[in-house]
Amino acid sequence: MRIKTKDDRRQRIKYRIRKRVEGSEARPRLTVFRSVAHIYVQVVDDATGTTLASASTVEPTVKGTMDTQARGGNVAGAKAIGKTIAERLLEKGVKRVVFDRNGFLYHGRVKAVADAAREAGLEF
Repeated sequence: MRIKTKDDRRQRIKYRIRKRVEGSEARPRLTVFRSVAHIYVQVVDDATGTTLASASTVEPTVKGTMDTQARGGNVAGAKAIGKTIAERLLEKGVKRVVFDRNGFLYHGRVKAVADAAREAGLEF
């Protein structure tokens, strides 16, 4: 795979990460995707290929709970998504996850999602 664009580079890093990070029933994989305007998080059990929970800044229920400064494209919005996904997982009885940064740098919004999920009670 030749690296021609930033997205090619991210895909290459993503494949390298996915060789090592795998979600199971005991510890599903919490994966993060960020676009310019929104952030999406889902928790996947790779053994069965099912999504256990998801959250994004596009959802009307999440938009209603975010404060005025929080949007999908900033750190405040990412913190709201991290808290939301942690609450949804704790309702389902999942406390431990494996974090998959999906090829993005662990910085800014991706780090904010992880920190907010940890503060809300998830372990990783």
